[in-house]
Amino acid sequence: MNISSRIQAVPASTIMELLTYAAEAKKGGKKVYHLNIGQPDIKTPDEFFNAIKNYKGEVLEYALSEGLPELIEAIQKYYQGYNMNFNKDEILILNGGSEALLFAMIATCNEGDNILVPEPFYSNYNSFAKAVGVEIKPITTLAENGFHFPSKEEIVSKIDSKTRAILFSNPGNPTGVVYTKEEIQMISDIAKENDLWIMADEVYREFVYEGDYTSLGNIDEVADRVIIIDSVSKRYSACGARIGSVASKNKVFMAQMLKLCQARLSVPTLEQVGAIELYKTPNTYLVEVNEEYKERRDVLYNELVKVPGVVCKKPTGAFYIVAKLPVKSADHFVKWLLSDFDIDGQTVMPCPAEGFYATEGLGIDEIRLAYILNKEDLANAAKILKAGLETYLKLNK
Repeated sequence: MNISSRIQAVPASTIMELLTYAAEAKKGGKKVYHLNIGQPDIKTPDEFFNAIKNYKGEVLEYALSEGLPELIEAIQKYYQGYNMNFNKDEILILNGGSEALLFAMIATCNEGDNILVPEPFYSNYNSFAKAVGVEIKPITTLAENGFHFPSKEEIVSKIDSKTRAILFSNPGNPTGVVYTKEEIQMISDIAKENDLWIMADEVYREFVYEGDYTSLGNIDEVADRVIIIDSVSKRYSACGARIGSVASKNKVFMAQMLKLCQARLSVPTLEQVGAIELYKTPNTYLVEVNEEYKERRDVLYNELVKVPGVVCKKPTGAFYIVAKLPVKSADHFVKWLLSDFDIDGQTVMPCPAEGFYATEGLGIDEIRLAYILNKEDLANAAKILKAGLETYLKLNK
């Protein structure tokens, strides 16, 4: 029996081997602080659960393929708070941001086309692209300048006859970068001048700690080529709800997306019922969560930069840090932390950053850290990581 070349090209999760190391560490009695995955521990608003508990329908029917009208209306009102005005037929509800990204690639690219993505990037971008025969062409960004975009000339030099879109998250996963208004304008100009789509992954929109934030949805001159990917997962700490959305002013694109939505029938009804209430959450919730993550960032960052040789600019958004370490292999360092190091029976698990790059050889000396633990646990984890790195460097001079 044959297996498709497309699925064979999809990379397996690079974290699975490390999870085996983590399991062995726990089996041996160690406490492992997980900084390797973006699963928040922030409390999901009660309104989500209450809405599902109070659902009165006698039959759990398919929802409309485009999503519940009440949820679409709630998202409209949410965007209006950011001076973005979308009609009802310009928003679709998807099974998380993941399905939104996959469908957007299918709707805009043919097999053999390519998409420009600044690296390091959310590793599933590559998985989705490979699954539909699309190539990710990396735009390399550097830890030394906080992973901001390179020059317009360098980005344009990557474009060829098969390039269909520019895709990036803002604020960034895994880097925590928040692109400046000038950078967003530069990307808009490039897309317009080269007839490209812009896939704007803005699921971390609320997590900006310093400076201003500019959404692609606020750049009028590219409104017809912007595709906004969104989700309740991180904003409302509701990753398990799997409620995402796509918003675009391009009617032709949205009509094609709707066909894909109709083919998969619908997004789960009850989760949509709960998500309606999430979008009604008072803004005070988001303000409090933002302040909590800012404090967590500072706890982790301030310990990390105490180690000589670590290259890391303070991230200004999302809840991730990518740090360049003075080691030959971050993968080896992380495995060593889990198998050979602990302080009072406790150790920490970062994520090696190599899997976030498309260019071979990049990221081998970098780690990504997700500051998703409470401040007390995060402070312990940060001190253990610092001590572990100092010990590792002495052992591997």
